[in-house]
Amino acid sequence: MSDYRIGDGMEVTLHFTLKLEDGTVVDSTRDKQPATFQVGDGNLPPGFEAPLAGLAKGDTGSYEISPEHAFGQHNPQNMQKIPRESFEGPELEEGLVMSFTDPNGGELPGVITEIDEKRVEVDFNHPLAGRTLTFDVEIIDVHPITTH
Repeated sequence: MSDYRIGDGMEVTLHFTLKLEDGTVVDSTRDKQPATFQVGDGNLPPGFEAPLAGLAKGDTGSYEISPEHAFGQHNPQNMQKIPRESFEGPELEEGLVMSFTDPNGGELPGVITEIDEKRVEVDFNHPLAGRTLTFDVEIIDVHPITTH
């Protein structure tokens, strides 16, 4: 049994379940492969990484992650009205998630929240912005990062 603990320079394999305030499961690795990440590699937001520090193989935990440490607060500036004629193709409907191109050429998902004759309102906030999440984890393995 290794006595490595989660911290800088470690690779972590874990099972996790992410739940909303009402217990609805948003994401989980329970029925799939466990997730593996390197501490600080950006795959896990810092607010999810921080509570794992010091845990070892076999440890489990349940952590409440506030919006500030998860996906941020809902930002009204991320709501944008786009001219209706900018949209072509399939019928638009509220709740539809579409992919937009950001100024740097990257893809940015947006949710259509309102449609009228002239404009379409799109919410570019992360779908989990403003939500307090419960992060349940089971640490499967912790070991130093090895270069291949």
